[in-house]
Amino acid sequence: MRRVHVTGNAGAGKTTLAGKLAALLGVDLIGLDRVVWREGWRPAPPEERRRAEDEIARRPAWVVDGVSSTIRSAADTIVFLDVPRRVSLARCARRNWRYLFRSRPELPARCPEVLIVPTLVRVIWQFPARMRPRILADMRAAQGRKQLVHITSQAQVQDFLTSVQRAARPG
Repeated sequence: MRRVHVTGNAGAGKTTLAGKLAALLGVDLIGLDRVVWREGWRPAPPEERRRAEDEIARRPAWVVDGVSSTIRSAADTIVFLDVPRRVSLARCARRNWRYLFRSRPELPARCPEVLIVPTLVRVIWQFPARMRPRILADMRAAQGRKQLVHITSQAQVQDFLTSVQRAARPG
């Protein structure tokens, strides 16, 4: 595990899990929010985003959190946090409350959550129909060539982290 893509719906726990994995593996943590967004919730120009994702994909070791087919293709391990919408909505509500009027640390400046609540709810609601099938198809296509981890519960997150921690221990 040198190039790990942690993906899933908004509020699935990608950033939290990715941070723990990066620390366990001793590799860089890269959040795609800084690639996707510019100050004030302006989307990055598509060509700029593509270049940034390509540059990340070429690096020898990383844990990336976010949704990107480029990163999924370059990863040796794909971790899909496939949690129910109600879980994503609840987690976003908790997170958004803390950062309602200011940017989360992983976001550019002037990206308070209050400005995107309706969009965020729509993204979470549409994820199972729009993004989930693409991620699962990419995972099926990668079977046998990549390590694939499909997580559907917090207990599975803990089991996965425990297995990574055991494997990372020297000796």
